[in-house]
Amino acid sequence: MIEQTLTVTSVEGLRAFLKADEKPSCEGCSGQCGSKIFSKLFGDKSPELAFVFDEELKIGQKVKMALDDSHVLKSSLMIYLLPLISAMILAIFSSLLLSLSEGWQIIFALVGGVIGFLFAKKQLEKVNYDIKLIKIYPNSLPLTQIDGD
Repeated sequence: MIEQTLTVTSVEGLRAFLKADEKPSCEGCSGQCGSKIFSKLFGDKSPELAFVFDEELKIGQKVKMALDDSHVLKSSLMIYLLPLISAMILAIFSSLLLSLSEGWQIIFALVGGVIGFLFAKKQLEKVNYDIKLIKIYPNSLPLTQIDGD
């Protein structure tokens, strides 16, 4: 199981929109690594996840959820290997069977990659990812000094 703590960003009845907590940059490179540079260039726009709960949540509340990781390997293989294999098959087909020039082989390879990607995307839409709710953390008030202390 892959577990992640999420924060409620907005609520519509029993449906809550959740955003993953940002992870601090690694201490080893003091934020000078490539991933930190890319996040500065492109921003940290992590997507929000909509989820329906049994009880109403409040904005800012933390929720711990888990994803069944049995489909992760299959999904990764499909989204990476299927476009690559289909691109290679169409490039070889255009080269050996059709005897086309190199430019056409590149175009066939690109078309094969797009076809493989669209097929993989369509197949992955059918996969049912099992997301389980582990724990809903209560909203806690910040610690402040009480009068008389």
